[in-house]
Amino acid sequence: MSNTTWETLVKKQLKTEDIYSILKKENLEGIDVKPFYDSVQKPLVNLPKIEESTHLVARYHESLEEDVFAFIVDHNVEHLEQKTIFINNVDLAGHISPKEEDQYFSLIDVFDEKDATINDQLVKELLAKEFKRNICVDISLHQNAGAAIYQQLGIALAKTKELVEVYGSEIVNKLIFKIAIGGNYFFETAKLRAFKIVFNQLSKEYNLDEIPYIFAETSLRNKAVSDSENNLIRSTLELASAMIGGADAVFSNNYIVNGTTDISEEISFKQQIVLAYESIINVFEDASNGSYYVEDITQQIAEKSWALFVEIEEAGGYLELLKQGIIQKKIYDQAVEEQKWVEEGKIKLIGVNLYPKLDVKKSVEELYNEKELKAVRWAEMFE
Repeated sequence: MSNTTWETLVKKQLKTEDIYSILKKENLEGIDVKPFYDSVQKPLVNLPKIEESTHLVARYHESLEEDVFAFIVDHNVEHLEQKTIFINNVDLAGHISPKEEDQYFSLIDVFDEKDATINDQLVKELLAKEFKRNICVDISLHQNAGAAIYQQLGIALAKTKELVEVYGSEIVNKLIFKIAIGGNYFFETAKLRAFKIVFNQLSKEYNLDEIPYIFAETSLRNKAVSDSENNLIRSTLELASAMIGGADAVFSNNYIVNGTTDISEEISFKQQIVLAYESIINVFEDASNGSYYVEDITQQIAEKSWALFVEIEEAGGYLELLKQGIIQKKIYDQAVEEQKWVEEGKIKLIGVNLYPKLDVKKSVEELYNEKELKAVRWAEMFE
């Protein structure tokens, strides 16, 4: 069907000549989304990932030792040979001496967001370890605090630059990025793809050609206390976005908010199993490449992220703007606008603002603080 034929049919259905103003879909990212796509201006090459297939990560449990290849570990566990281990405890990281066949990664954030500093002693201790990736740059907090996608990526680049300035460009290939994946399915796929582009661009500033190691986890932002089963659906879509977007490892936070059971932990992990072994989406390299829509929004997100990164650097860098409260204010403004969309029903959460069970409402002022980076769930307004 030609574009002209398509437009004629839509005009007839909508009974107006001005179809594009009606079909245009708003978003909080400032991304221009077209009603349809028939080409992309600059087709992208395949965006690779570091791992051959996406690692499915579970919290450690002895019952899973035989079946799970990758664990998050926050206490000492012996005899986990030939496993991929993500360390999430400072004391534990200090006692581990990996063997040659072991794959250890650190998920310990080396930035202190409250004091606007890098934990220098921690960085040096971790760099002394023979981990596959020693230094974690955590931007999951920023997503859960309400930052826009381009803000998350711009901040990730700015945090990388801070580390390079202190420890040299050799730190670039020692980094692992912990990223939270939200519920905007295609945008979140594009987010990971865009990050690969801008990180590679930054690495070239240091005469390198690196891609980021991405550890993606499900968001807390769109989860609710009531109707936990709805959280399962939300996190399944988030995991799919991460795998298709090219994450190197994925992890599903427990779908029960403010509580956990052995069964809920098992179900949360088995979401990944279903996606990987039934849909086989964790093995492809850049599965969304060639989708005009995803390609277009990937490039727009990359451009906006890089522009923010440059703006941060010109103003003094991430830590300086954090000290001044500017980063917090930028995220606060975005988060409050997003929360208003939830309040108005533009963003729909079943059982929360759509078909709610309780008529409870908190104000934006009760939930957010423009001077603090903190995780806030949309549903808290109604709980």
